[in-house]
Amino acid sequence: MFSIFSSILLLLSVPLAELLPEKPKRSTLNQLTRTLLRKYDRGVRPVLNWTDPTIVYIDFIVQSVLDVDGQTQKVTTSIWYRQIWKDEFLVWDPTDFDGINEISLSLDAIWVPDIVISEFVDVGRSPSLPYVYVNSSGSVKNYKPVQVVSACDLEIYAFPFDRQNCTLTFRSWLHTVGEVDLALWRSPEEIANDTREFMNDGEWELLSVPSRYRRLHMEDQDYAQIQFNVVIRRRPLLYVVSLLIPSIFLMVVDVISFYLPPNSGTRITFKTSILLGYTVFRVNMMDELPATAIKTPLIGVFFAVCMALLVLSLAKSILVVKLLHHNEKEMKEMSVSACLLDKYGSSIQSFNESSFTSVKTLDEADQCGGFDFDFHVEEDLVSLCEPPNAVLQLERILQEVVSLRYYLHEVESDSITQTDWLVLCYKVDLLLFRLYLIILVVYSSSLLFLWITWSSA
Repeated sequence: MFSIFSSILLLLSVPLAELLPEKPKRSTLNQLTRTLLRKYDRGVRPVLNWTDPTIVYIDFIVQSVLDVDGQTQKVTTSIWYRQIWKDEFLVWDPTDFDGINEISLSLDAIWVPDIVISEFVDVGRSPSLPYVYVNSSGSVKNYKPVQVVSACDLEIYAFPFDRQNCTLTFRSWLHTVGEVDLALWRSPEEIANDTREFMNDGEWELLSVPSRYRRLHMEDQDYAQIQFNVVIRRRPLLYVVSLLIPSIFLMVVDVISFYLPPNSGTRITFKTSILLGYTVFRVNMMDELPATAIKTPLIGVFFAVCMALLVLSLAKSILVVKLLHHNEKEMKEMSVSACLLDKYGSSIQSFNESSFTSVKTLDEADQCGGFDFDFHVEEDLVSLCEPPNAVLQLERILQEVVSLRYYLHEVESDSITQTDWLVLCYKVDLLLFRLYLIILVVYSSSLLFLWITWSSA
């Protein structure tokens, strides 16, 4: 009993503060943050003298070109963007806070310059970074990756050997140059040649990023702005292999098809197959061409002209085939055999009439066909003394011989005429082929010269 009472007295003698749990001390980082933001107003420009401008330093690194849309004239790029400025209200002595020289603060808790991109047209998929770094001297660093969807005056007439020059202009939307001024964090030469972070294995190649500072005068006020020119060039190898080379091969095959004989009948079928194949190729490759509402790329003109040349080649072949099957009616109105049947169709004529008809027929044949026959009236008159049956048989034999001779002459004449006509058609075909080849070579040379000039520029 005595021991219990003594224990109670001992507990009562201990100070109450020692029995309560000790509160944890605030960390130095917490104390520094609370000290800096206790009386901070994020709506006031952070300068002690309001006449001093806040200088915002801008740095810019291009990481990749994600998309180039020629129809809507938009370019999507991924960049590393850095802003550095001095906040005169965020200054402390590191010795008072355990040597802390730099801390991170919430972006929503401090003043941030209203720097925007003038060409900005759409919200990209940029990650949201809620913090900035602040050092003891008041320097604020806002580093963040940005996906920029900007308007750009795209010139794709030289596709796929085109190069683009897209501008990204950074400026303060509200503050004049007396309040917020801009400057480059690095030298323009260093920024222009800095391609180490660029993803150089895609369709586009980064050539340079020239930059310049300028002041925009608007409504009697000057606004500072920094303009970056992102100069990129397309790698044409993919499009040359998938678009140009197949078209060139089809055109070469079409030229070779001229060596097929025009009278064989297979040339027109072959050229029609080439034209149909080229049409299918064009339809399948339509998605590979850039779409633009301003003007057609030169490669589109190339495809259209190639198709026009294929149609012209087919039309030329059709013309030659038409000439080969031209009707020679004006050369000979009637065949000689029809004339002979008309003259010697009746076999029941009198002897004298038949004799004189034979002589007349031979005379007319001599005038029409250019043949010389050694028949005399005296020999026909001597034949009057022979029996009538023999005379009729001789007359029929004579008719058959004359008909056969004229038939053979007609066949020979037709053969010579067809040969001459075929030679003429071959000459016409050769002339049209040379004309077609000259047009094709001139057009291809001009186009190749333009593309070589643009690719080497």
